Amino acid sequence: MKLTDLRGILHYIPQFRDRIFILAVDGVIVANDNFGNILLDIAVLRSLNIRVVLVHGAGYQIQQLAQQLGQPISNDDGTGVTDANTLRLAIMAANMVTHEVIEGLSLNNLRAAHTNCIEAVPLGILKGVDHQHTGKVHRVDVNLLRTLLDEGVVPVVPPLGFDGNGHTYRINSDAVAAELARELGAVKLMFIGPRPGLEIDGKLTGQLDVVELDNILKTSPNELQPEMLSKAVYGLRACQNGVPRVHVISGQVDEGLLAEVFSNEGIGTLIYANEYQAIRPARRRDVRNIAAMIKASVQEDQLLKRSRADIEKHIGEYYVFEIDNNIVGVVAIHPHLDQKSAELACLHVNEGHEHRGIGTKLALLAEDVARTLGAEDIFALSTQAFTFFQHKLGYTEGNDEDLPPSRREKYEQSGRNSKILVKHLSLSA
Repeated sequence: MKLTDLRGILHYIPQFRDRIFILAVDGVIVANDNFGNILLDIAVLRSLNIRVVLVHGAGYQIQQLAQQLGQPISNDDGTGVTDANTLRLAIMAANMVTHEVIEGLSLNNLRAAHTNCIEAVPLGILKGVDHQHTGKVHRVDVNLLRTLLDEGVVPVVPPLGFDGNGHTYRINSDAVAAELARELGAVKLMFIGPRPGLEIDGKLTGQLDVVELDNILKTSPNELQPEMLSKAVYGLRACQNGVPRVHVISGQVDEGLLAEVFSNEGIGTLIYANEYQAIRPARRRDVRNIAAMIKASVQEDQLLKRSRADIEKHIGEYYVFEIDNNIVGVVAIHPHLDQKSAELACLHVNEGHEHRGIGTKLALLAEDVARTLGAEDIFALSTQAFTFFQHKLGYTEGNDEDLPPSRREKYEQSGRNSKILVKHLSLSA
């Protein structure tokens, strides 16, 4: 989808209108040349009546100040010990960043407000170490934030918290964002940092459910980039606390924020708490999308040609794979119950979603459906994907004698010379 294609964007608007997004932007991204483009993306979100709360970090600016002033710091990201001098620099840095953010939002005709909505308490003594002025979120002033949002104002939240005794605490900005997302019932929490997403063993992971991520953090956290550990931890916590979608994306990609929100593929990592993807029976209104989706594969002779009328006539035999209400895969199961067999047909996955296991899920669903219908064997005809059926799904190569007589006749007439793949269906999968 072209990001300038309003027809593509319009599909998402009903889902997000008047809902809350929490955007957590690292300090290093605020200092990046692309930050102006992120502010433009935020202006687009606001123009679509999406409510935005912007949380920012200040670790990069704290480091810069420390170097300029020649003063050592005890910690720069709000997770370690914050001594008195580091707190002083953190307050200076956070105020500078907040001002820069509000100034940038104003340049895009957006109203914004610097908030002190975080009530904090000391992080305390952990494993014998007094963390001094490092704090944790105790309470969020939800009424203040909702009042600002109701007035069309973008709340800007620094990585600082305050108690009732006049003390200020440095807090990790990812932790602040996760708490805000939980308290405000946000539909999306988006961490915008210097890396493309969560990389496991150096490879970008497009999506993770909470079970997968929890297991990684418990058993092999070293697989994650050290600087992304905080986002993984607080992203998981947010999902476990009811936030349905957490995104981790690069802040150095032009229109990256819009690409993540308004396209199926996205650009970073999605952490999801509820059922993000689902297979469902196709409906008549899906016929047009199915025909358009498989058109290229038909032209490349990967799939047998099917007219819209033919798809509609047999729509009850089609299943589609959805991601956020968008069809990205399809499969058909044509029964031949007089021969106690069924055909797996029209298996296709959009190019942008290949290599994510979607084809395998659709194929296994086809086997389950065939089994339910009473078929004892399933077969597929393939000109180019036969190794997938053999190596991934356990099919073996057969011959035309393995086809039901009615299907054998069509096979011979087609002239496609497809390989015939067959598989015996066990009683249970």
